[in-house]
Amino acid sequence: PGENETKVDLEELKTSVLYSGPVDPAEWVGLRKSYPLLVYLRNNLLMLAILAFEVTIYRHQEYYRCRNNLTAPVTKTIFHDITRAHLDDGVVNCVKYFINYFFYKFGLETCFLLSVNVIGQRMDFYAMIHAFWLIAVLYRRRRKAIAEIWPKYCCFLSCIITFQYFLCIGIPPAPCKDYPWRSGNANFNSNIIKWLYFPDFIVRPNPVFLVYDFMLLLCASLQRQTFEDENKAAVRIMAGDNVEICMNLDAASFSQHNPVPDFIHCR
Repeated sequence: PGENETKVDLEELKTSVLYSGPVDPAEWVGLRKSYPLLVYLRNNLLMLAILAFEVTIYRHQEYYRCRNNLTAPVTKTIFHDITRAHLDDGVVNCVKYFINYFFYKFGLETCFLLSVNVIGQRMDFYAMIHAFWLIAVLYRRRRKAIAEIWPKYCCFLSCIITFQYFLCIGIPPAPCKDYPWRSGNANFNSNIIKWLYFPDFIVRPNPVFLVYDFMLLLCASLQRQTFEDENKAAVRIMAGDNVEICMNLDAASFSQHNPVPDFIHCR
């Protein structure tokens, strides 16, 4: 480009995909020549192997239960004989209980920590949006109120990760057309483009950020399932309820109404 067509320095312009070398249009759709081919396909084959292994296990469990006239457990846990009543029976039963129901008890806190991790790792425009959503969720305070807004939060996470995926792909570089924020009359520099997470041929959006968003979306989806399980009587009998004991109580009288044994002041 000429001097009036862009404000990018020459050294920085050399790192652009458009001008650093020949452009292969096939790479934009995910096709690239590789040798050996097995190394190129190993991650895809690994995913297929994991999915096949998962389906085999579920099919085997279903066949075994049908053959022996067994019913599926209410909760998908490892230790089916461990309930909330076994939590205070010893260290071993405590560990088994939390292996079964750790996310049931502390899934919401885990999602909050992952949201803070996304904000700290990204530190860009979308991190600010995540911060606003975190404040909106925490403002609800009560668990039931958070459960009402949680499906909208999951919808937001799924939409924003899809939108950012398309930003990472960007437009194909084969037509040799640069983005409008790289034109001569645009007041954008590389730092602003990086902060806004705009697609760019010089400062490419960091796709690792999508991994953090995906982990948050995964845990938020599990937490949405947890909110649904909390309304099932069979799950509450096995795992216990998540109702706040302080909902209608004075903060100074918590210990008098707490159903959990007090091992510190019991003497």
